[in-house]
Amino acid sequence: MGDHVTEIVIFSLLFLLVSGMGFVAARWRAPNDMAHLDEWGLGGRSFGGWITWFLVGGDLYTAYTFVAVPALLFGAGAAGFFAVPYTIIIYPLVFLVLVRLWSVSHRHGFVTPADFVRSRFQSPTLALLIAITGIVATMPYIALQLVGIEAVLKTMGVTGDSAIARHLPIIIAFAILAAYTYQSGLRAPALIAFVKDTLIYIVIIVAIIYLPYKLGGWGKIFDAADAKFDASPNPGDGILLNAGNQWQYITLALGSALALFLYPHSLTGVLASRNRDVIKRNMSALPAYSLLLGLIALLGFMAIAAGVKPLPGAKEGSVDSNTVVPLLFDQQFPSWFAGIAFAAVGIGALVPAAIMSIAAANLFTRNIYKEYLKRDASPAQEANVSKITSLVVKIGAVACIVFLDPQFSIDLQLIGGVIILQTLPAVALGIYTRWFHRGGLIAGWAAGMLLGFWMLWQIPNAATGRAHFGGSAFALEKFGFTDSKTTVYVGLVAVAVNLLVAALVTLALRAGKVPDGGDDTQPDDYFADEGDPRVAVPAQPASTDPDLDPAPSPKV
Repeated sequence: MGDHVTEIVIFSLLFLLVSGMGFVAARWRAPNDMAHLDEWGLGGRSFGGWITWFLVGGDLYTAYTFVAVPALLFGAGAAGFFAVPYTIIIYPLVFLVLVRLWSVSHRHGFVTPADFVRSRFQSPTLALLIAITGIVATMPYIALQLVGIEAVLKTMGVTGDSAIARHLPIIIAFAILAAYTYQSGLRAPALIAFVKDTLIYIVIIVAIIYLPYKLGGWGKIFDAADAKFDASPNPGDGILLNAGNQWQYITLALGSALALFLYPHSLTGVLASRNRDVIKRNMSALPAYSLLLGLIALLGFMAIAAGVKPLPGAKEGSVDSNTVVPLLFDQQFPSWFAGIAFAAVGIGALVPAAIMSIAAANLFTRNIYKEYLKRDASPAQEANVSKITSLVVKIGAVACIVFLDPQFSIDLQLIGGVIILQTLPAVALGIYTRWFHRGGLIAGWAAGMLLGFWMLWQIPNAATGRAHFGGSAFALEKFGFTDSKTTVYVGLVAVAVNLLVAALVTLALRAGKVPDGGDDTQPDDYFADEGDPRVAVPAQPASTDPDLDPAPSPKV
C-alpha cells in the first residue's frame, strides 16, 4: 500500500467530495415535502436536458462497464466489442417507445413499469411478475458495481486476508452511499453524475492520446493483440470475429440492446424527465456515450501491448481480469493521474448503484407493498417504505460480494439480462398494442423463463470450473444441429419463444371468449406532455441556473 499513497489520497478526497454532494443534493431543487415517491424516487419528474443526459448516461455506463469491457477485449478480443453496437442500435429502437411511456406515466402518475402494466392490462398478477422480474434482474447488477470498485482497491493494495478485511472499504463506501441515497433520493445520483461523467471523459481522452504515443502507436498495439490471440488455444479469440462466434456476437448485441431499457433503473431516469422533448433530445445525443465506450474498450488492447498481467483472483490459480485497466493506469501514468482515474471508476459505481437501488425499491413499494400489503398507504408511507427497501437492496448487494465468489455475481448478471428480456412483450410492446391477452402474456413470460433457465443450466464455464450457468452462449448442437458449432445468446431465443407462446395463447383464449379485463389507459394518454391539464403534479422549485436546466413551466 505504501507505493500507492498518492493514489489512495486522491481517490479518497474525490470520493468524499461526491459523498458530500450526495448529502447536499437533498436541498438541491428541493420541494416543500420529500415524502412522496414522485420526489424521492423520481426527483419531482422535473429534470431537464442536461441533468437527464448525465443521469441516464451515468446510469447506463457503469463502473463495471469501465473495467469489464476492456477486460473482455483483453481476454477474448473482438467478441468484447458487442457492447459498442448494442448501445448504438438501442437508441433508435426506443426513441418513440420511451416518449409514449413517459406520457402515459406522466398522466397516470406511474412510477414503475409494473404500474403501467397493472393499468394497461388490469392484471395485478402480471404486474407482480414484472415487479419481481425487475427486482431479481437488478440485484446482481448492483453487486457488479462493487466489482469495479474492488478492482481499483486491489490495484492500490487496499485489501486484506479475511473476507471482511478485504471488503471493508467497499462496505464503508456503500454505507455512505446508502446514507445519502436515503436522504436525497434520485437527486443524489443526478447531481453526482456531473462529476462522474466529467472525470471519465477526461481520463479516457487523456488515455486515448497519451497511451498510444507511449506504447509506440496503434500499429504496435494491434500487432501485440494479434500476436497474443494467435498464440491462444481458444478458437474464439482474435482481433476479428470468426465463423464460430459471429452469430453469438450478433444475437448478444441485439438481445442486450432490447434488454437495456427494460431494466427498471434505465426507465427511472427517463420517467424523471420533465417532458417529451427532453427524452427525444437525449435519445438522439446519448450515442455519444457509445463513442466513449468504444475508446474504453480499446484499453484492453493497450493493456496487452503494455504487458499488463492481471492480479490473482479469489480462487487459487485464477486471475482477476477486471484489474487489467486499473493496472494499466497504475503502470503507465503518474500516481496523481492514476488516482483520478481510480476515483472515476469508484464514483462511476455510486451513480448507477444508487439509481438501481431506488428503482428496485420503487418496484417493491408500489407493486408489492401497496398492492398486496397496504392498499391505503399514504404517499409519505410509500416514500418511507421505498427508502428502507433501498437500504435492504444495498445490503443484499454487498452480501453477494462478501459471501459469494465475485465471479458468481458476474454469472448472475448474465442471467439477469435473460430474465429482464422476458418483460419485453408486456412492457415494450404493451406501450403500442393491447392485442395480447393478459393470460397469454403470463403464459409467454413463464415459457420464456423456463426455457431461458434450462438453456443457462446447460452452459458450462471451463475457466471458472462451473458446470452450469457458466455464461449466456448456447450451443445450437444441443437443439439437434449436430453439424453446427454456432452459439447464440440465450436471452434472444427465450424471448422469441415468449412472444410465440403469448401470441398462440392469446389466440386460444380469444377463441374461447375468455374475459381479458379492460384497459385503464386512453389513446391520447400516450401523447400527453408537460402542462397537461389532466395531471396534478406538485409544483417544483425554480432552477438556480436557468441556462443549465430551465425551471419547469407552471402546471395547469
